[in-house]
Amino acid sequence: MGPLVRNWSACLLGLTLACAQAEAPSVWVPGTTYPSEGATERGLRDVRGLVHAHSVFSHDACDDEPVKNGERDPVCFDDFRRGLCQSKHDFVFLTDHPSDFAGTPFEQALLFRSARGDELLDSNGTPVASRLKCEDGSPGAVILPGSESDLMPVGLDTHLPSGEYGARTVAGVKEMHDAGAIVLKAHTEDTNPDEVISLGLDGFEMHNLHANALRSAGVLLDLILTNSEHPEELPHPDLILVPMLDEDPRYLQTWGTVLARGHHVVTTMGSDCHRNSFRAILPDGERGDSYRRMMMGMSNHLLVRPWNDGNFGPAELKEALKSARSYGAFEVFGYPVGFDFHAEGSSGVVEMGGTTPVGSTLVVRAPTIRELNADWPSPEVTTRLLRAREGGFDEVQAAQGDLRFKAEEAGAYRAEIRMKPKHLTAHLGRYAPEVVNKDYVWVYSNAIFVD
Repeated sequence: MGPLVRNWSACLLGLTLACAQAEAPSVWVPGTTYPSEGATERGLRDVRGLVHAHSVFSHDACDDEPVKNGERDPVCFDDFRRGLCQSKHDFVFLTDHPSDFAGTPFEQALLFRSARGDELLDSNGTPVASRLKCEDGSPGAVILPGSESDLMPVGLDTHLPSGEYGARTVAGVKEMHDAGAIVLKAHTEDTNPDEVISLGLDGFEMHNLHANALRSAGVLLDLILTNSEHPEELPHPDLILVPMLDEDPRYLQTWGTVLARGHHVVTTMGSDCHRNSFRAILPDGERGDSYRRMMMGMSNHLLVRPWNDGNFGPAELKEALKSARSYGAFEVFGYPVGFDFHAEGSSGVVEMGGTTPVGSTLVVRAPTIRELNADWPSPEVTTRLLRAREGGFDEVQAAQGDLRFKAEEAGAYRAEIRMKPKHLTAHLGRYAPEVVNKDYVWVYSNAIFVD
């Protein structure tokens, strides 16, 4: 990271937090977004963003028409940038499809616009990311390039010489690694654990919203019909996807199997936003699949090792992601504050993605909802600790609150926070009775290995 970028970025932290905090409402309501708090724990800073998002440089984005009149659709382009700013994300790892991405110069693929005040972030003098400036003049997300086809290399430092972004071979993965990428597999429903291990992939998705929508197509169709015929019965527009959210057992099977075999991977949340799937206008006057709406519902939290001034750059984001020092959260249910998962043992404190000796204590701190309205019903929140096995996970302990567990058996352990969202009762329309009694995932951690 060049010194000019480091100095420029350092001056933004206070401005970002001050501006965003000044705009935040006194209590959380659906559609509220908050900036990451900037707090550090054990020298780590929790930053929030996207891993798997498609811009105008994907052939199927923007209602399958990313190019209009010979240029990238400016309306869709601006909707993406605006959505990042409105959702207050700190970063996005783009994953544009190679048919358009492969031939696009990096500065364009980074959505860079110098006239709008964007900044290029360099590595050894070569641009590897950008930081956009939002329409109100505040600094926005760090944007890193990547691509999705059969594989999903993210955080590339350069285009691949071969142009083969989806080569599912050991040589193909090596070429992606050599280009600086973290090599993931999207759509875990189509992922073979043996292939993850044999190819040496860095990880795969713990959830994908696109795949979830396909699995819940009946619920999605019902929402579309309700919007057309009885919009007053819908959930709040920014809760529109909650009735269809679900866990896919195929994801849990692959996740558990890969971890149980001792393979260290990162798992990520994929919004997979394209702005091409839910054109209907909801009662708030906005498309069902606007970039803002799709970006704000879930995110990846990376625990970065910041610079001395508290800031970070692309290298810090990539190091945290590859190390699996991260967790996923469904902020559509409310912003989780205070979540923590680590191990305490003879080797000291070990973070997610790390390895700790048998006999260490695994510690899970349960989060609360940021600025929850005290007059609303309380959500029912459960903390779970799970151990990976072939084909899934076994629960080893659960609690209503914080949890401590002495791990006497080797294996890969992860934490999750589950919720029955009773606090959303008044905002779910006719879907409330079913939704508030359903047990949803709120937070998924990455694993800690006990060995």
